[in-house]
Amino acid sequence: MRHILPNGCRPEDHPRTGRRGILQAGALGLLGTGLADLLRLEAQAAGGRNTSRGPARAVIFLFQGGGPSQHETWDPKPDAPENVRGEYRPISTAVDGLRICEYLPQLARRARKYSIVRTMHHPSDPRYRNEHSAAQYLLQTGTLALPPGETTSTIGLPKPGRIEWPSLGSLISYAAPSDTRGGLPPSILLPRGGGDGPGQRAGMLGARYQTWAVNVAPQCNAPDAAGSCPTCFSHDQPDDPARQPGKGPKAWWDNSSCRNAEFRLPDLGWPAGLTVSRLENRRALLDRVEQARRHLDEGGAARDLDVYRRQAMELLLSQNGRENPFDLSREPDRVRERYGREEWGNAFLVARRLVEAGVRMVQVNMRGWDTHQNAFRDLKGKLLPSIDHCLSGLLDDLEERGLLDEVVVVMGGEMGRTPVVSPITPNGLNAAGVPFTPGRHHWGDVFPFFFAGAGIAPGQVIGRTDPTGGFPDSEAYTPADLTATLFHLLGVGPDREFFDAEGRAYRLRQGTPIQGLVRGA
Repeated sequence: MRHILPNGCRPEDHPRTGRRGILQAGALGLLGTGLADLLRLEAQAAGGRNTSRGPARAVIFLFQGGGPSQHETWDPKPDAPENVRGEYRPISTAVDGLRICEYLPQLARRARKYSIVRTMHHPSDPRYRNEHSAAQYLLQTGTLALPPGETTSTIGLPKPGRIEWPSLGSLISYAAPSDTRGGLPPSILLPRGGGDGPGQRAGMLGARYQTWAVNVAPQCNAPDAAGSCPTCFSHDQPDDPARQPGKGPKAWWDNSSCRNAEFRLPDLGWPAGLTVSRLENRRALLDRVEQARRHLDEGGAARDLDVYRRQAMELLLSQNGRENPFDLSREPDRVRERYGREEWGNAFLVARRLVEAGVRMVQVNMRGWDTHQNAFRDLKGKLLPSIDHCLSGLLDDLEERGLLDEVVVVMGGEMGRTPVVSPITPNGLNAAGVPFTPGRHHWGDVFPFFFAGAGIAPGQVIGRTDPTGGFPDSEAYTPADLTATLFHLLGVGPDREFFDAEGRAYRLRQGTPIQGLVRGA
């Protein structure tokens, strides 16, 4: 009989994702690999691509960092013992026989628009499937094992020369023809930068296919921040009213920086004090391009580069315009309210605008699902209401715009949570100096995923777990099957290959599309 992972996490299992330097664009970052360089290289690589199309033209990947609990979302176990079923009740949905967590009522009413796979799992060694860095790498790359010599402690660190499988976004950038217009790369990650975490790099494909990670959310000062600003929080947060976030003398942290969750425009590398208004005429723009160009070779490569620099600068010059997908100021109030004026709602709305603009894949990172402690307080009070509102708004908006037949929406985390509820450290104190409260812990043996949109057969429940929600009780599916499903929907065939810098060929897909989930698969 398998046993539950011992409670407790090592610091290296919770890496703080370092922020990769935001890509510099146009004349403001000419000495590095920037957005304009990415556009140039994308154009060079476009020749000879497979232009076959599947039902989906874009993917919105909602990544629940930390691993959401299957019991408190899509696979409740109301008949299990109390220490397994948890504190919440299931509710019925619009699909007969499908019951989900009571704190997802809006999504329950929309159950005919999506399907749930309850038996995703990692077949890798328990040391890897139950730890964040390794599990994230496996999920984000669609692979079944870490590269040779890597561990969960090393896989999240930059390491020149490692054999590294490309991220899903990078593979899509390579394999799927790009519809981008107006200076946007084919794969974008938001809202808080990053892009260099486990499994989020371009790896063997090279920097030209790196996902563009943008930082558009307000600064958040919560310790080990979780959730969607302005309802952000920390799982360590004391319940003592005097220590609630704010400027009070006993407050545990000052939350004033993100009470307004409005997004800023992406940081594209402006020097200090330089604003769009300072580049309000074409002459000033060209002067800057020419000034920086003197630092480049005078050969053909430099002349060609100018075309793409100017394309990237067009994006800069349109920052306050209606066409800029990051500028939400022109969206009607009813649309803003539908998504919710919070970090995740803003990110989902930007994602919709980006796929409308031709971006092939948008990944939205949602923090805070590592619910070792205060799980029931924070899921009920923060995480579940936010995802219920924001995701319902996205589904409705995509459907009304006719985009739900063109865009596939997928949501999940790198793992699930333990079947049994317990404190992470019995009799211990958390960072705020108060006793640990119960939660659930790392569990890669089974976890759920959400699918909606183009090519997805809606209203389905794929897979069955055992009575405790701890193991698959029917066929299980891997991260490789997840990526194979998305490639199938995008029209990327099973025999498609890519080549590393040495010219060695690798099969793009390692798994099989999930049967019953995809129409015609």
